[in-house]
Amino acid sequence: MQTKPLFMVMSAPSGCGKSTLIDMLLQEYPDLQYSISCTTRAPRGEEEDGIDYHFLSVDRFRELIAEKAFLEWAEVHGNYYGTLRAPIEEILAEGNSVILDIDVAGAAKVRAVIAELPQNHPLRAAYFDVFINPPSMEELRERLEGRGTDSPEAIERRLANAEGEMARAGEYMCQVTNDDLAIAYKKMCDLVDVRTGRM
Repeated sequence: MQTKPLFMVMSAPSGCGKSTLIDMLLQEYPDLQYSISCTTRAPRGEEEDGIDYHFLSVDRFRELIAEKAFLEWAEVHGNYYGTLRAPIEEILAEGNSVILDIDVAGAAKVRAVIAELPQNHPLRAAYFDVFINPPSMEELRERLEGRGTDSPEAIERRLANAEGEMARAGEYMCQVTNDDLAIAYKKMCDLVDVRTGRM
C-alpha cells in the first residue's frame, strides 16, 4: 500500500508518556523511523553512536551550523544538540516516515524553517506536529513523584517547565491528552493513518 511520507514532530512535558507512545508507534509502523539527534556531549552508560545520538566534536558541530545543516540546534548546559536536515530528507525521499522527539523551543525552530519552504517541498508537504498533554497538573505531579527518579526540587522545576510548555500547545497542529495510554495511542495511530493516507 503506497502511503504518503510523514515528518512528525512530537513534544510533551516530562512525564506525559511521549517516549512510550513513540516506542509503540515505531513498533506498529515499519516505515516509521526515529530521528537521531546530534550532540557534543560524551556518551553516557550504554549509549551508542548512531543509535542514541550522533556524537560530534564541538568543531564539527560548529561547521555544520555554519553550513546551515541543522533544522534546529541549541546549546544546553554547555553542550550542543541539533537535528540534521539531510537524514530526514533522505528518509522521506525513500518513501518512509520519520518522527522527531523535541521540546517546544526546538519545534518552533523547525516550524520556522518549514514555513520558509515552498508548499510542494517534501519536508513541508510531510510536516505534522503533535503536542501531548497530561490529564492535569495534579496527575503530572503524581506521575513524576511516582517515578522516584527526581528530587523534590527537580520535580518542581519540571512542573514549572510543563506549564510553560503547555502554554505553547496551541502552536501545534494537533493535541492529544494522555489520560489513558491505550486511548492516547489509538488517537496517535488515527492521526498517522489519516496523514499517511492509510484511512
